Amino acid sequence: MTVNCKGHLLDLSVPKVMGILNITPDSFFDGGKYKSDLDFLNHTEKMLTEGAAIIDVGAYSSRPNAAFVSEEEEIKRLTPIVALLTKQFPEIILSIDTFRAEVAKVAIEHGAAIINDISAGLLDDRMLNVIAETKVPYIMMHMRGTPQTMATLTEYDDIVKEMIFYFSERIAAARSLGINDIIIDPGFGFAKTLEQNYEVLQKLELFQMLDVPLLSAVSRKSMIYKLLDTSPMEALNGTTFLNTVSLMKGAKILRVHDVKEAEECIALYEKMKKPYYKSGARFVL
Repeated sequence: MTVNCKGHLLDLSVPKVMGILNITPDSFFDGGKYKSDLDFLNHTEKMLTEGAAIIDVGAYSSRPNAAFVSEEEEIKRLTPIVALLTKQFPEIILSIDTFRAEVAKVAIEHGAAIINDISAGLLDDRMLNVIAETKVPYIMMHMRGTPQTMATLTEYDDIVKEMIFYFSERIAAARSLGINDIIIDPGFGFAKTLEQNYEVLQKLELFQMLDVPLLSAVSRKSMIYKLLDTSPMEALNGTTFLNTVSLMKGAKILRVHDVKEAEECIALYEKMKKPYYKSGARFVL
């Protein structure tokens, strides 16, 4: 299972880590933490050194009730950082976290290789056309409404069934335009209650029937720290556990704030998949 990133085939037969680089002032965990070009370069280098295969850059916080950011402001925030990172790290695979077609187009022109869309093209009807024209891999997430309204849109008859139908329809729309490299993200925390998040995670293997790579993004989210009555800063242990569950249920990409720990999850998971032999009998863990 591979995706084509600017001519580089990213092999997902072994799961990969996507490191998060937020350039927003209001992201739920690290908003405003990085304030200068040197900060962005240092953090990106750290994530790449620790093993991140992809760096996901976001210029518009998609946390619940996030402040609105204009398209012009998003582009203004994003393009200098994309240019800076692609110049400093020529082999970097940059993913851009945006639901706006024009932002995606400009970012790709500046060197981005993947588009990560929280709306699967439903918030900008030009998005799928931009992806088809530029031929970049497309991550489509499940969400209802917008970041400002999604917390009120959590009524489902059968959440997993409805999500699979949603992805089937969005994948078909993308395929009809010739989009080949599609990745799906269940959207933990987006238009889902805490209980619904865990139901989706418990049944995550069912999404493999869609026959596209699966991305899991649980890093330091409220489904962890609210359940444990802690905070995002104290949610690394919970993140590590849920990342491991995600891998066991078929996730091929882990989107995380903490790259080293996620890489360790993958290394241990891959080791546990190895078959062992003893006295002529075959034991598979």
